[in-house]
Parts: sequence; structure tokens; C-alpha cells
Amino acid sequence: RSKTCWRYGGTHWYAGLGNANPQGPDWCHTFAPANICLVHTGMFLSVNVQVDIYERLPVPFGLVRFGVAPDHPEVKNVINTFTQTAQHARCSFHGNVRVGKDVTVEELQEAYHAVVLSYGAEGNRTMGVPGEDLAGVYSAKDFVGWYNGLPRNSELRPDLSCETAVILGQGNVALDVARILLSPVDILKKTDITQHALDALAESSVRRVLIVGRRGPLQVACTIKELREMVNLPGTRPEMEASEFEGIAETLKSLARPRKRLTELLLKAAIETPGEEELERRNRAERAWGFRFLRKPLEVLPSTDLIRAAGIRLAVNRLEGDGEGVRAVATGEVEDVECGLVISSIGYKSLLIDPAVPFDARKAIIPNTMGRVQQTAGLYCSGWVKRGPTGVIATTMNDSFDTARTLLQDIGKGTLDVSTVKPGSQGVSTLLEKRGVKPVSFSDWEKIDSEETRRGEIKGKPREKMLDVGEMLQVARA
Repeated sequence: RSKTCWRYGGTHWYAGLGNANPQGPDWCHTFAPANICLVHTGMFLSVNVQVDIYERLPVPFGLVRFGVAPDHPEVKNVINTFTQTAQHARCSFHGNVRVGKDVTVEELQEAYHAVVLSYGAEGNRTMGVPGEDLAGVYSAKDFVGWYNGLPRNSELRPDLSCETAVILGQGNVALDVARILLSPVDILKKTDITQHALDALAESSVRRVLIVGRRGPLQVACTIKELREMVNLPGTRPEMEASEFEGIAETLKSLARPRKRLTELLLKAAIETPGEEELERRNRAERAWGFRFLRKPLEVLPSTDLIRAAGIRLAVNRLEGDGEGVRAVATGEVEDVECGLVISSIGYKSLLIDPAVPFDARKAIIPNTMGRVQQTAGLYCSGWVKRGPTGVIATTMNDSFDTARTLLQDIGKGTLDVSTVKPGSQGVSTLLEKRGVKPVSFSDWEKIDSEETRRGEIKGKPREKMLDVGEMLQVARA
């Protein structure tokens, strides 16, 4: 049988898993049997395709498990669909396998007719300013990994003893971080947030969070859902500078509907006089949050002992240009903000997984055409490593569908040769056994899942995630 490998990299587990091919069964039946290796995402399962998923960690679901905020359980329900596909007779999960180390991409290509790289973006975009290495400065990626139970971030132990935190960036991840920092613990303790994060947040002294962006209110990158959650967050009130919203109301008529609704809500929170009930709620609030626009970090200011962050120096910008071409330009003014916690949420970047894979280091993506990796037959990519770290889960799911269609079209046209016999996972398993690597199957993962759920029930939570890979393996192999 022909084989395709999808490498499942631990950052994004997205796609239309378990769905019929949209082109219809007749189109599917025209293909020879194929084996496909996924590094790592979901895909349509054509009638004659065998899909193997390789994942670095012993647990599946990547960003849904380790990136989606713990107070967004409705988003995590997509795991149910993923599970149905993972249990499909022609889909196999191979966790605890590091592609690029335990097995190379070239070795996967020898074992499968096609390899799909979908391992996301695990690198950070740095600020590139003095002081970003001080204690108290974190990337949003690491901070999110800390409260979501990503093993590599379990020892982060952020110091939350300060009163003011500054988050750089105004996208959904930035608002997730702000919301977790300010949410009442009684809300968080009913989620799958890790216990060590819950304990730290219960003792947190953070009472004020500033969400800083280099452009203006019309360019804010979050979605209305996340903004509404901040506006309605119990125990908090918005605190913003009315001067930063001058002239914004006059632009509403010209805005597209999604941007208009977002801006209207922003204006309501920032400058409109609240009603009696809302005013009373704000007056009772002990914590505050707010956007700061037209600001760019210049330097993280150190404490007197030069060890910790004590503040941040911001350049004051102005906007030039119109529409999509608007850009932030420094005015020469600066301002200092006192804070003991700085979280950078200015973006992620993909990293090279294997020297044999073409990689554009400047764009931090795998160069491709419609998911076909350039100059490499039988190699495909999907998700953030394909197009960059943008969009929401639905965006990445649709992107995965596109790559799957591309691959199946190549089989149908004969540009992807599936006529030869490939060993698939049997060939890879032999290599891994020689190298002392023991993969985790999906049924093994279900043992971990059962134990995490059991531990969570004791605490009144959906689950209590294991943080140590060694413990995961011990439970999986029990």
C-alpha cells in the first residue's frame, strides 16, 4: 500500500479529520492505495489512503491542548472530532517521536509516498531591545505554555509580585494572557489550567494590565469575542486614554462590518459614559486593564540591582498613510511605564525541523506552492509553517484542507507516484527500535487521558494535565 506521513509536531493539530472527501467518492476511488505520513495535522481520509501521524510529545492535539486558553473549553471540543479520526482504521498515531532527531525527514520520505510537515511555530519573535533578558520578561508563548501545561515551560515560575504588568502586542494571545492574569481564581479553578499556575495566580499581586501596540485603535489585532470577554471580565474595569480615540468615531461608517463592530465595542469601553449598573460594577472592581496605542518598546528598564525588570521605555508613534498602508512612525517622544512584569506577544516563528527541508529563514516558513514544498517531490506542508503564524483555528483548518486537496490532486494526476510499494510505519518502527525510541500509540494516549481526567475530577476540574514527559510515558506503558 502506498504511504503518506504527516509529521505531527506538537504545536498545531488542526484539520477536518474524519470527514469524507469533498470531491465525492467517485473521485476518491480513482486513486491507487496510498500511505501518507503526517508531521502533524489532520486530513481528509481518502478511501485508499493510510495516514500515520508523528508527534514529538506522548500526547496529541498540539495547540488545542497547549495553546487554547483554559477558559475556552468550547474551542477544545474540536478534540472530539480529532479523536474520531485518530481512531480510524487507516489512521495511526505515533507519539514520543522527534522528527529531525529520532528519524529524519529523508527517512520518512523513503518509507512513505508523501510527507506533510505541519509542526507549527515554536520559536519566538524577539523585541530586539536592551533589557529583554532581564528577570520578569517573558514571551507570551512561554507564559501560555506555563499555564497550559507544556512540559518545556513547566519550570517557568513567573514572578507575579508586581502591581502592573505590560503586554506588548494586541492580538488574541495578548488578550488571553491579560484575561488569565486578571481572572478571578474561582473561575479559573473550574478549567484545565495547571495547578501550579492556579496556585501562583491565587497569590498574584498583579492588579493592572496594559496591552500595548505600535499602531492605533483601528489596527488592533484581536477579535471581538476576545475583546468582549475583557470588557465583561468580572472584578475588572477598563482604563484607557480618551485622547487616543480622537477622530475614531467619525471613521465608523467607512469600516467593514467586523472592524466596525470591534471598534464600536472598543469605543464603548474606552470613552462612553457607562450606565448605572455598569458604573457600579466598575467602581467595585479591584483590577484594571487597558489598551495603550501608538507605543513601541525601546528598552526594558532594570531594577536598581540590574537583575529584574522595573519598567519599560516606550517610543511614542504617530500614524502615516491610509487604509492597509498605514504605518507607525516615531515622533521622537518617549515615556516610561513602571512595571515588574513584561510579556512580549509580538509573534511566533517556525523553526527548521531538518536540514534536508527547504526553509526560508527570513520569512520563517517552508517555501511552498499551494502546500507543495518547492523543489522536493512528495513533501508538503500545512499550517503556520506553510504560511506564517496568522489566523485562528478555523483559518488553519481550512489551510490543512487545501494542502490535503493538493496532495490528493497530485495522486490523481500522477505527479505523486504511488505505484511503488512503501513500508510506511513498519519501516520507521524498525529504525526507531534500533535507536531505542518507543513510540506512544493512540490507545497509550488514552491511558494518559483517563488518568488526567481522574486527577481532575478529584479537584473539580475537567482534567489535571501531566507536566513531565517521563510520567506520561510511565502511565502510557502501564
